[in-house]
Amino acid sequence: MNADLLIHQVFSGLASGGIYASVALALVMIYQATHLVNFAQGELAMFSTYIAWSLLQTGMPYWAAFFITVAIAFVLGVVIERVVVRPVENAPILSVVIVFIGLLVITNSLAGWIFSYTIKPFPSPFPEQPLFGNRYVSSHELGSMAITLVVLGLLFVFFRYTPLGLAMRAAAQNPESSRLVGIRVGWMLALGWGLAGAIGAIAGMMVAPTVFLEPNMMSGILLYAFAAALLGGIDSPVGAVLGGFIVGVLENLVGAFLGTELKLTVALVLIVGVLVVRPSGLLGKVQVTRV
Repeated sequence: MNADLLIHQVFSGLASGGIYASVALALVMIYQATHLVNFAQGELAMFSTYIAWSLLQTGMPYWAAFFITVAIAFVLGVVIERVVVRPVENAPILSVVIVFIGLLVITNSLAGWIFSYTIKPFPSPFPEQPLFGNRYVSSHELGSMAITLVVLGLLFVFFRYTPLGLAMRAAAQNPESSRLVGIRVGWMLALGWGLAGAIGAIAGMMVAPTVFLEPNMMSGILLYAFAAALLGGIDSPVGAVLGGFIVGVLENLVGAFLGTELKLTVALVLIVGVLVVRPSGLLGKVQVTRV
C-alpha cells in the first residue's frame, strides 16, 4: 500500500466527511424535534445551492452570495416547518413520512423546472494551488473542512452557552416541561428547522464545486450523511459529526483500494450493520422501556 496514497485518501476522506457531518447534523437536529428523518434534507440543500448560483450569476461576490444564501435557507427552513410540517405534527408517522417524501420530489422537480437539469459548474472560493505547500489535499478540500469545523464550533457554542440555544435543546428534549417554564416550543422547533436548512445550504455550496450542480447532486451525499447519523447516533449531534468523518474516510479508502464501485456499498453496509448491532449508534442514547 502506497503511504502517500493512503495519507491523501485519509485527508480527502476527512474533507468529504466534514460535508457528511454537516448534513448528518441537520438530520439529527430535525430528528430531535420530530423524531423522524427528513428525507428532503438533501434536496433543500441542493435548492439553496441553486439560489447561491443564481446570485453569483448576477455578479455578486462569492462570500456575499454565500451569507445571503445561508440566510435565505434559514428562512426557508422556518417557513417549511410552519406551513408544511406543523399541520401534520400530530398525524400518524406514515403520513409525516409521506409529507417528507413529497417535499423531496416537489423540491427536486421544482429545481429541474426552474434551473433545468443541465449540469452547471459551481465556483470554489479557494485558490487552485494547494495551501501551505501540502500535496495531500486540495485547497477546496482543506477550505471546506475548515468551514465545516467553524460551523460546528459555532453551533456548539450556540447550543451550550446561549439562552436561545439552551431553550431549543430543552424544547427538543422535553416539550411538556419546556412549555411549563414559558418556552415557546413551536417556535423553537421552527428555528431548529431553520438552522438545519442553513447548515444544509453550507454543505451544498461546499460539495457543488466537486460534484457539479444539478438537481440530483445531493442524493448520494444524503445517503452517506444518513449512514453517518446512524453510526454516531441519530439523536447525538456530536455523534453525527464523528460518524461523518468516519464514513468519509472509510468511503475514500474503499474507493481507492477496492474500487469506486463499492463506495456506495460502504454507506449501505454501515446502515444495516448499525441497525443490527447497535441501533442507538456510537454516542446515541439507549432507550429503555419498562414493561
